[in-house]
Amino acid sequence: MKAVLFGSIGTLIETSDIQRESFNQAFKEAGLDWYWDQEDYTKLLKKSGGTKRIEDFAEKNNTNVNAKKIIERKTQIYNEKINSTIISPREGVLDVLEYALKNKIKIGFVTSTTLDNIDAVFKTLNNQIKKNHFDFIGNNTLIKEAKPAPDIYIEALNSLELNSSDCIAIEDTVAVSYTHLTLP
Repeated sequence: MKAVLFGSIGTLIETSDIQRESFNQAFKEAGLDWYWDQEDYTKLLKKSGGTKRIEDFAEKNNTNVNAKKIIERKTQIYNEKINSTIISPREGVLDVLEYALKNKIKIGFVTSTTLDNIDAVFKTLNNQIKKNHFDFIGNNTLIKEAKPAPDIYIEALNSLELNSSDCIAIEDTVAVSYTHLTLP
């Protein structure tokens, strides 16, 4: 094994409830009567990508919305919330990072989220995990198509100069995990 690739924010820290609360606040501010409880949100997480979730939900509810504007506001709310708290890494993450660093195994953060979200993650980790631990950090500006498309993984492999068979990928969404089984 030459690299460990963490595939999303959710593989490093648990933020689902903060994300859900941020969506709900953005919906309220947009004048929508939508409310995603924990059960609804868990079902919605089966698909990757917040904008796509909003678009699909709007279509299902026969509602016309500006999903991009809502997701931008949701991201602002999320970043305000996450920047005002400290969150510990998921159990086992520090052990994996320590092992990789000690054994000169490359580490990737193969996310297709925004730079603001990435900065918020590292801020809330309060130096428990640092950007300089990673040999590759992805973001939405590096790709044409977000997950579950493999674009960000292909970008990571190219940047790290590795083949997929050299890596272990850790994902938090089944749909994304299966997509990447066919990488070069």
